[in-house]
Amino acid sequence: MDTAAPYVTHQAGQTASGPLLSLFSGLADAAGWLVAHWYLPALAIAAGWAVAELAVRRLAARASAERMALELLPGRHFDPGLEEIFRRGVQLARASTAMPWWAPRRSKAVQIRLRADGSAPLRYRIEGPAGGERLLSITPFGPHLTVQRARPIADKPRQHTVRAEFVLRGRPTAPLREVPLDPDPLQPLVDAVCDLRAELGDLAEIRLDIQRAPKWALRTRRTQLMTAARRAERRESARAAHWVRQDAAHGEDSLSWQLQQLLGDRPGTGSGRRLVMPPVPRRVDREEALGKLAEDDHLVRVQLLVMCASDTEGRAQARLAQLQAAFDVFGGRSRWAMRGWRIGGWRIGADHWPTRHAFERRWNLGHCQPPRANWVRLDELTGLLKPPTVHCRLPLLAADLPTFAFGDPDLLLQGIYRGPDGRRRLVATYAAETLFECAVGKAGAGKTERALAQAIAWAHASGALMFLDPHRDSWPRALPYLAHPPLMRRIALIDLNALGPNPLLSSWNPLSLQHGQAPHEVTEAVTDAFASVLGWDDATAPRALTILTAALSVLSAVNQAACQAGRPEDQATLFHIRSLITDPHFRTAALAATADRLDDDTRTWWQTVFPTFPADAFGVVLNPLARLAAHPVTRAFLGQPTGVYNSRAAMDNGLIVWICTAGTGPTDRLLTALLARDLLRAVRSRRDTPHNQRRPFRLYFDELITLTGAAPDTIASMFEDFRKYRVTVHGMTQLLGRLPAPVRMSLTQNASTLASTAGSQAAIAPITAEWGDKPSPDEVAALDRFEHYASFTVHGRRIGPVRLTGPHLDEVFAHLARPRNVPALERAAHTTARARPLHDLTATAATQHSRVLAFLTQHTPTTPPAHHNPQKGYQ
Repeated sequence: MDTAAPYVTHQAGQTASGPLLSLFSGLADAAGWLVAHWYLPALAIAAGWAVAELAVRRLAARASAERMALELLPGRHFDPGLEEIFRRGVQLARASTAMPWWAPRRSKAVQIRLRADGSAPLRYRIEGPAGGERLLSITPFGPHLTVQRARPIADKPRQHTVRAEFVLRGRPTAPLREVPLDPDPLQPLVDAVCDLRAELGDLAEIRLDIQRAPKWALRTRRTQLMTAARRAERRESARAAHWVRQDAAHGEDSLSWQLQQLLGDRPGTGSGRRLVMPPVPRRVDREEALGKLAEDDHLVRVQLLVMCASDTEGRAQARLAQLQAAFDVFGGRSRWAMRGWRIGGWRIGADHWPTRHAFERRWNLGHCQPPRANWVRLDELTGLLKPPTVHCRLPLLAADLPTFAFGDPDLLLQGIYRGPDGRRRLVATYAAETLFECAVGKAGAGKTERALAQAIAWAHASGALMFLDPHRDSWPRALPYLAHPPLMRRIALIDLNALGPNPLLSSWNPLSLQHGQAPHEVTEAVTDAFASVLGWDDATAPRALTILTAALSVLSAVNQAACQAGRPEDQATLFHIRSLITDPHFRTAALAATADRLDDDTRTWWQTVFPTFPADAFGVVLNPLARLAAHPVTRAFLGQPTGVYNSRAAMDNGLIVWICTAGTGPTDRLLTALLARDLLRAVRSRRDTPHNQRRPFRLYFDELITLTGAAPDTIASMFEDFRKYRVTVHGMTQLLGRLPAPVRMSLTQNASTLASTAGSQAAIAPITAEWGDKPSPDEVAALDRFEHYASFTVHGRRIGPVRLTGPHLDEVFAHLARPRNVPALERAAHTTARARPLHDLTATAATQHSRVLAFLTQHTPTTPPAHHNPQKGYQ
């Protein structure tokens, strides 16, 4: 029994170890086979992965086919707060999941597209799942942002294209730099594309994909970060322990420590090495290790792709470098960096194999497959979650303010714009939209020079205009640039300064009717002109208004009779008002000759009321006429029966009329008021012509203070009414505050263009107030000569204020200067205006009284007209 027991035990052990040996042997055989045939499992795994990836790609492409696109258009006062931007980010994150359940994760993303292609400084689009359109169409930004469906973008191929993908580098758990909202965080990106040139095929686009990450991905990332933090702590502890032991060993080997041991060695005391306690690894703090990933709230994964293209070599690469520098603004302990490898002077990234195909697939389909480091919180993306705000300086593109082209009748020259890249270009507005313009600034700062450049360019584009200058400085300045044969036939000069020994002068009869004017309109225009410049109204000067209106009614009837008789040279002038009032013989003849043309009330007034007025009642009417008659130039200019000046004919025939008044005295103001009121009458008379047949006509008023002082209500009516008749006004003044309130209000209300040169802050403040004090009066007051700030209307929206350099004639129109043709132009301008020597006109004016009286005598009816019985028609 004792010898049999070990045998039984040994046999049982062999029986139990047999299966284990077989198992280990099978595993070893399988491992050997796998080692020998490793490629078979690898191929199987690769094939399975390829099939799965193909299926996922097909599903993702199918899901991405149903995407929507919205374009966000910020207004001029778009200024969202942090809370509004954050809420928009929450909307974007929520909308990214509005996909079918079967859609792969890579297709569940919302894409922000920042695009600069020359059509806008920086277009802002949102693309995402079609199911999120309703959510994203309603923004928390308020009424200053317009959301509209975006059209598909079809880009033409460019010759040179560069691509880049940006990843977060630095400390993976650290947030990006907190960028303030003022200035706009998008400003560096806008500055990077501000010199983009569409004519060279330049294009730059940034795409930011936002994706809500699954919980398992976040847990995996946290596990990785905690593991890395513990590993780093253990390495740090091991390194510290190593240095502690090394320091202890060095200390024990030192002479001082050995002497201390010898001197301090007493009986009973032990000798030996010191006990060294290595540091223990610290417990890893979760909040510190995970940083921004510690909390689940508002964490997203992002993918940042950039593409730049151009038809010019080198511009796309330079643009990408500018954008890379712009993203550095967002960098702190974590920063955006280009993904790839750098080998010497070469960078291998999204433009090269093997990553280029994946980049293009994600770019074209809108798929989001971000690197594992691209975790951010929504508040880190504040600058990218909204379009450019009011704090962003946007460049002025050709699409905003078109480039001026000589000879184009649709464009109106405005100035020289200097782009961010230093290039200068002539900019213009559309003539059809530029209705009223106002230029403010101190004397000599360039207001008139800019207006002259615009007028000359308009004239060379076959445009019609009138330039009214009370100082005459503009005419000699413009002469060399208008001295072209095609223009000479259209230019008329009315110069009331009578310069030289034998001055030439045109003529005008405000009462003439040979051109078909309505008598009552002529009467009203002249009466309103006198009342405006003399301050008459129904309360302060009712008698003067009555006397003047009655006299003009009679003289208009006389002129109507003369024209119908074929004798327009026998028409009465303004100076015959004195004869009608003071000369009984002339008055009797006039009333008798026009008895059948005057109504009963007018005829009765002359017969019953007029004789009751005392002699001194007529002084208020006769005094301004005496001043006009005392001046030889105004006497000659206004004393002709058939005047040449006809503002309505100038508009309809496309003439270029230059009117130079003699000054700003009382007589000049009265003459200016007559011209302004006649101009208002002529423009309103265009109502007899269909709108599309009214030829555009531009008026240039230098020194609005002088004009409005003579006729404030007339000038205000011009700024209110002329648009309807295709007549526009360009007014210049040194002080907007000195204009009468009605003119100032009408001008600022209806101005398509507001411009200001340098000047005092008090004078400039009313203009900058219209711009919201951006720029401030301080900035405008510090402008150099010929520099302007101006706002324009283009395509129905305001552009600017923009800083421009006023066009200088010697620089911009140097190719148009013809100084040798100046004498020919002056002769042609006088010929068109049918100017005659001053003494001839004076002689004609002196004999006109006898001519009119002779005509009246010859046309006096022999029997008095029958009085109208108002009750006869009812009997």
